[in-house]
Amino acid sequence: MPNLPRTDIQNTDQPVRDFFDKYYQDRVEYAANEVDAVLGFFNDRGFGEVSSSSIATVVLRQASVDGISSFQVLDTLKGLDDTQLSAFVAEILNLSRAKSSALGYRDRNTANFFEARNIIE
Repeated sequence: MPNLPRTDIQNTDQPVRDFFDKYYQDRVEYAANEVDAVLGFFNDRGFGEVSSSSIATVVLRQASVDGISSFQVLDTLKGLDDTQLSAFVAEILNLSRAKSSALGYRDRNTANFFEARNIIE
């Protein structure tokens, strides 16, 4: 019996190795002015550096998928107040997260149902 390795053994982990060898091969590139504009927008609106980076990544990726300029997205977001912007950010982060976790926010219900009903005598 020779000391050489057997050649008739099938390597069953090769597809897994091929998958992970190519995992980080897809390159995503954005124009520097778009990245700076999106980061600056969220930094100026009071978001932290890390959260601005996370939000900017999602906004840039989705704008690229939709085939629109990220500047158009920013122009749309400029009309939102802080509460609306926070709801928007929670929504886009939830859509980009795993389905097993979600960010929540509280929406205050201002309706007073006791006074809103009509009583007919």
